[in-house]
Amino acid sequence: MTGRGAVGVLVAGAEIALVTCLVAGVRVPPPVVVAAEAVVLAMLLWQGPRVWRLYAEGGWTAVRAAAPVRLLRLVGHELRALHSLALWVARRRHGVGGPGAYAAPYTGPQTAMMYGLLFVAVVETVMLALLIPWPAVHAVVLFLDVYTVVQILGLHAGCVTRPHVVAADGSLRIRYGGFYDVRVPAAAIGSVRVDRRYSDAKEDGVLGLGVGGQTTVLVELTEPVSYLRPLGARAEARAVRFHADDPRALVAAVTRGRTPPSPIPGPPV
Repeated sequence: MTGRGAVGVLVAGAEIALVTCLVAGVRVPPPVVVAAEAVVLAMLLWQGPRVWRLYAEGGWTAVRAAAPVRLLRLVGHELRALHSLALWVARRRHGVGGPGAYAAPYTGPQTAMMYGLLFVAVVETVMLALLIPWPAVHAVVLFLDVYTVVQILGLHAGCVTRPHVVAADGSLRIRYGGFYDVRVPAAAIGSVRVDRRYSDAKEDGVLGLGVGGQTTVLVELTEPVSYLRPLGARAEARAVRFHADDPRALVAAVTRGRTPPSPIPGPPV
């Protein structure tokens, strides 16, 4: 692995670790968030000219061939956060279309924490803008602080605009913002039920997507389902635990979609 690739992996790992802490409800000091986003931004600026040259020479095929997968995933997360922010402002949602589809939000346990973190970040931005006397340092810190505020909003907007989706046939699309997107066909669902847990303990073969340290729905599968981890590694799960703000409604939607319609009685003979 090249030096740039190694740095990209480290930065991507730090970004995912920070997101995991926020999701789990761990209180992260705002300076840590600012520092993390500063490193991410520096990495994007460092790699930006090279990526642009590759794109100009050979399109996205050349970019994918030359850039580390983890770095591409990191860039994708940043871009999806900005896209989600635009969707949020426009009051639109991603991937919820289709007749009979049911969208299940899951942001309830983290909303207060996200707005609290946002408030602290905004206060810090204002205070540093007033206290730093050196113009160059003031401009850099102000830019990083504003970028951090935008990314916090983008993270939460990703969860708001990308809810879980139950299709009309009972298939599931389980998501967490732009980081996880697990598709479960109706035929692969063995059972689905409300199962509240407040533990982040890992289980073999179980994908846990808790929000604020809790899950409310358990889906047991008849066959393994493949999914991508945030850094691009592929994994399989035989069961999925995740959070939905209204788990009973989600379970009812899945059950309703998987239940075959009753035959229409014919005319009496």
